[in-house]
Amino acid sequence: MEKLTQLRNQILDFRKKRDWEQFHNPKDLALSLVLEATEVLEHFQWKNGDQIDEYVNTHTQEIAEELADVLYWVILMSSDLNIDILDALEQKIEKNNRKYPVEKSKGVSTKYTKL
Repeated sequence: MEKLTQLRNQILDFRKKRDWEQFHNPKDLALSLVLEATEVLEHFQWKNGDQIDEYVNTHTQEIAEELADVLYWVILMSSDLNIDILDALEQKIEKNNRKYPVEKSKGVSTKYTKL
């Protein structure tokens, strides 16, 4: 958790030094998050399984940077909305464990409403 706090503080400091908080309302933060997530997706567009494996092996750094951009916006948005993102993630994992019990969901991709 200390690492997450350190990263959040670095992100907030970066923004403050540039006076960008004025541009960061929840809608625009969410938009930025989605735009960065689509940049992750672009790495895999039009590739099949074997091509994806080869691409990942040769483009790990670029993919990592896009994932870091997504995490940046998640951390910033959760901070601005006073959401403890690690607590939210723990709660979501518990909820998913209830929605997708191993005995019903192991090895299948069926949505929980169809199990």
